[in-house]
Amino acid sequence: MRERTGPPTPPGAADRRQAAAQSVADGPAGTDASRGALADRLLAVRAAEGDDDAFAVLVRRHSGRLTALAYHLLGNRPDAEDAVQDAFLSAWRQLPEFRHGAGFGTWMYRIVTNRCLNALRRRPPALPLDTVPEPPATDAGSTPPRMAESDAAAAALTQALGGLTPELRTCWVLRELHGLHYDEIAQVTGTSEQTVRGRLFRARRALTEAMRPWR
Repeated sequence: MRERTGPPTPPGAADRRQAAAQSVADGPAGTDASRGALADRLLAVRAAEGDDDAFAVLVRRHSGRLTALAYHLLGNRPDAEDAVQDAFLSAWRQLPEFRHGAGFGTWMYRIVTNRCLNALRRRPPALPLDTVPEPPATDAGSTPPRMAESDAAAAALTQALGGLTPELRTCWVLRELHGLHYDEIAQVTGTSEQTVRGRLFRARRALTEAMRPWR
């Protein structure tokens, strides 16, 4: 992560760093999430001034969730890891322009999501949703191992997700697998909450229909 040389310290950077540090030290206890956001803000300020170690902490703190997001969107680990590495390199270069009001985690979610959406749009069209396999037939009186059944259902859901448009898939993954609120998804995807709700409705309806045999 040392490709970018540290930029000259911008005017007021020291004051922003001091203010961020003071808010961490003296602010109200708050929740773990709020304390984490404050720590992220301070680390991002330091990283923007060329502190490689501060940025390395941010990478360690967020890479797990971001890789999981990319994997859920792209469906395979090598592509997911490439997307996240690409996103961190992009973030490292853009840090001097980063606006801290959005929160570093939300900002990284947006960069990774954009990388994944671009990759999905370059792929050949996915199989239609009606090609999702039905549950395997079983002999009367015999039950397949639950683990095998669970794996087959997960594979069917993955295939069903692949049949959604990239935009629908992204909203569904961010909401159902990563637990983001509608306003957060709107920030990540660069849309409105109304658009997010509409996409989630269509994604849920399509997946419910595709997975009906598994109910």
